[in-house]
Amino acid sequence: MIFLLVGNSRLHWAEYVESDYKFFHTNKNDSPPENINMNKIIWASVGKSPKFILKKNNEIKTKDIQLSNLPDFFGVDRALACLAALKIIENPLNKDLLIADFGTILSITKLNPNGSILGGQLIPGFLTQLKSMQQRTKNLKIPKNFDIPTNDFLINTEEAILKGVTNSLSGFINSLFNPEKDILITCGGDSQFLTEILKTKKKNIVNAPNLVMEGMIIHHLSREKLL
Repeated sequence: MIFLLVGNSRLHWAEYVESDYKFFHTNKNDSPPENINMNKIIWASVGKSPKFILKKNNEIKTKDIQLSNLPDFFGVDRALACLAALKIIENPLNKDLLIADFGTILSITKLNPNGSILGGQLIPGFLTQLKSMQQRTKNLKIPKNFDIPTNDFLINTEEAILKGVTNSLSGFINSLFNPEKDILITCGGDSQFLTEILKTKKKNIVNAPNLVMEGMIIHHLSREKLL
């Protein structure tokens, strides 16, 4: 079995190999992995369609996901992340779940322990902010490496850019996250190193980088049981 999420900038895959799922990512313009049956790909999309053809009957849409108070216009990736968080995140104190998906857009989605969507917010993601600064200014460039400085005030321009963008993302999340009432679940391509920054100040944080793909798997397997 193979699953595909068509993102805004990359393709995200999950393949069942040797009794477990392997997660990997490819560029939007890449051909699909070799030796797979295109008709059996279970997929969802939040970005432009890839160059290869996907079977319409295998598409997962937001309206297919059973969550309380879930609008049809919600991104399917956000809906799948919520489904997975409810199923796999330990929540013995019945706190609200706050999901931060660090992709092209940093999306925040909050749901209560019963699975009812409370809403969320959206801002440009890590690379989106860096690219915007490069495109909209004459002298600012995307840094060549992403080593986040520890100091708050920097002389080096690349370090100042990295620190500023990181602070915009972490400050945004910290303004919404209350560890007394919430469990924060981080996911997405840039989540691992940004989670480490968040963990220096607050607890109740879980990093599940492939949360959306796990939601696709959970949704499909539960649907198969009903058939």
